[in-house]
Amino acid sequence: MTDILSALIAALGYGVSDFVGGIASRRVAALRVVIVSYPLALMLLTVVSSVVGGQLSTQAVLWGLLAGIAQAFGVWWFYAALGEGPISVVSPLTAVLVAGIPVAVGLTMGERPGAWPAVGVVLALVAIVLVSRDTTDEDLRPHRFTPRVALLTVGSGVAFGMNFVVLDQVPPEANLWPLVFGRIAATAIVFVAALATANLVFERGVPLRLALFAGVLDSVANIATLMALQSSLLSLAGVLVALYPAATVVLAIAVLRERVTRWQSVGMALALAAVAMIAAG
Repeated sequence: MTDILSALIAALGYGVSDFVGGIASRRVAALRVVIVSYPLALMLLTVVSSVVGGQLSTQAVLWGLLAGIAQAFGVWWFYAALGEGPISVVSPLTAVLVAGIPVAVGLTMGERPGAWPAVGVVLALVAIVLVSRDTTDEDLRPHRFTPRVALLTVGSGVAFGMNFVVLDQVPPEANLWPLVFGRIAATAIVFVAALATANLVFERGVPLRLALFAGVLDSVANIATLMALQSSLLSLAGVLVALYPAATVVLAIAVLRERVTRWQSVGMALALAAVAMIAAG
């Protein structure tokens, strides 16, 4: 059960972090949030890794750097897709790629979940699409699913999904150190992106506090993700972590008083059933 719990903590951390980051991004550009949250996460992960310890190796460093690169480009392209395209298309397509890629890679590598977990994986994939499908745009600008938006959406989903696949390869004896090197790479990339887009600006007030909170949540989610991947099958841990949109939707309902749609309700019910089936295996 530790592996299931770790994956669900990661999903909760990512979901709440996305909500907090989204609220901050309504006030300032998304990259201005990330250039605060990522360096904080780097510092926190470094401190925790120093306490926990671990055996560093070239393999651990390289896998960590690759995971950070994937995560950074995933965030960059995802925000760009949300800014230009229809959220109701971008969000579920990204989410299903994030979940589907670890499942596909895991099965290709020979993983064979039991009958109940296999059904749970299918239910989770459906739940992820339903939970994230009915998000709407709040402004009056037209948002079309252009070829550029399609590339950004698929790119972000593949990058996020590969982040799980890459983290699954890190040697267990390295403990949390690969996360530190991953965050170094990710921080460098988002700073370059912020500089290139004239967003290398450090905000104050509420956006700063929200960005700092997002950084803490991101650190917790990253640690829980690595723990889940090291103690479970990639195909199971990946799909459970990818349930993070459910936490974002619940917070939007509770805090922002957004209305839950019928399909989102069905999706969250399927998510609960999926977790129960995977845990039963």
